[in-house]
Amino acid sequence: MEWFTADGYWLSRLIFQRALAAVYLVAFLTAALQFRALIGERGMLPVPDFLRRTGWRDGPGLFRLHYSDRFFALVAWTGCALAVALLAGADSYVPLWAAMLLWALPWALYLSIVQVGQTWYGFGWESLLLETGFLAVFLGNAHTAPPVLVLWLLRWVLFRVEFGAGLIKIRGDGCWRRLTCLYFHHETQPMPGPLSWFFHRLPKPVHRAEVAANHVTQLLVPVLLFTPQPVASAAAGLMIVTQLWLVLSGNFAWLNWLTITLALSAVDWSLFTAPPTQSAPPLWYEIVVMAVTALVLLLSYRPARNLVSRRQVMNRSFDPLHLVNTYGAFGSISRVRLEVVVEGTDEQVLHEGTVWREYGFRGKPGDPRRMPRQFAPYHLRLDWLMWFAALSPAYARPWFGPFMERLLENDRDTLRLLRHNPFPDAPPAHVRARVYHYRYTTWRELRATGRWWHRTYVRDFMRPVSLGPAWLSPTRRS
Repeated sequence: MEWFTADGYWLSRLIFQRALAAVYLVAFLTAALQFRALIGERGMLPVPDFLRRTGWRDGPGLFRLHYSDRFFALVAWTGCALAVALLAGADSYVPLWAAMLLWALPWALYLSIVQVGQTWYGFGWESLLLETGFLAVFLGNAHTAPPVLVLWLLRWVLFRVEFGAGLIKIRGDGCWRRLTCLYFHHETQPMPGPLSWFFHRLPKPVHRAEVAANHVTQLLVPVLLFTPQPVASAAAGLMIVTQLWLVLSGNFAWLNWLTITLALSAVDWSLFTAPPTQSAPPLWYEIVVMAVTALVLLLSYRPARNLVSRRQVMNRSFDPLHLVNTYGAFGSISRVRLEVVVEGTDEQVLHEGTVWREYGFRGKPGDPRRMPRQFAPYHLRLDWLMWFAALSPAYARPWFGPFMERLLENDRDTLRLLRHNPFPDAPPAHVRARVYHYRYTTWRELRATGRWWHRTYVRDFMRPVSLGPAWLSPTRRS
């Protein structure tokens, strides 16, 4: 079938596959380095406990068959190895069926991780990686031209990512319609980056122009993905520029980079280079691709209905394998930044003069003098959840108590998630958590004090606790 392939998109596929392999590598590396403290056998939300409470229908995966920390580490590091192999182009040196298997393995391994990740893996970029990774299985390799159907399905994913994000904004917080959300966003976003302070200090007319441009890119430009070339390539290019702007302004794990990866697949690179000679795809491959296309279109009904619904939800999966999902972000914008600051003391008896020392987190704001760092596409899961904890203590109830308990034990795996442990020689006798209001300093304050943030105490989040029979339940908050 001549219509089945698009020879000119061979370079689009190549760039897309290598970029996706890089995202996979970051995702598996994040899982391998953080899982023990978060979901390990002695983690804050242990996988064995989760598996006992849920069944196969709640989330099929490898860990339904067996779980141990050693097995999870094997899965994560195997995923890293597969990602490196794909990044190096291993799929181009094997038959088509083997290349499909090479792409199916990291998808299945990461799906198994997400299925037991619980709150730590409840972000839209997890489902986006799985949905994109599933389609990559059927994109073929250098032996055949890219299938048109899969290329269109990748654009359908990109359309839902951008258009869904645009709709959730227009329907959500009124500041998006007034073009004023960026008066606050750069200061109150989950994890600011090194340039976020400077973005926040841009003139208000520039912020309003940013929001207006965002609406155009997310509500109008995505429609152009389904128009003839070179218009579709130009639309994808505008999305890439917008996503790079977001990369500079904050830390959003691999969301922006994966969106860029999807956009690259829509660019017609044949405008710049001629395609190599490629063989016709085998019949079995055509049948498989058409069957997968029919499946995705069938599963797209509920996500598509969600897009046009007045009660639109974002970052929702409608099937247990995360094959077709809804996306969106920042339907509402916080006006005030609240941060949970965790402290400990080695004094056995507390009094008014007790000296408290602060734990340092890698990414989230803490020390006012510390400039925010760039971590994305790497994902600091604990730091992200701490932002949500400050907004809603109930959100942190399942894991915050265990987190504080691990600090009282000087748990090695938990401390590895942090930048600074003020008690390197012996565990603290007591720990506590307090909520502070953070705001960016002005230019004058920054020059005078060297502080990027000004913070003010608001309230207790968790009163001082210690290990022992009277250990404070995580449900008891001030």
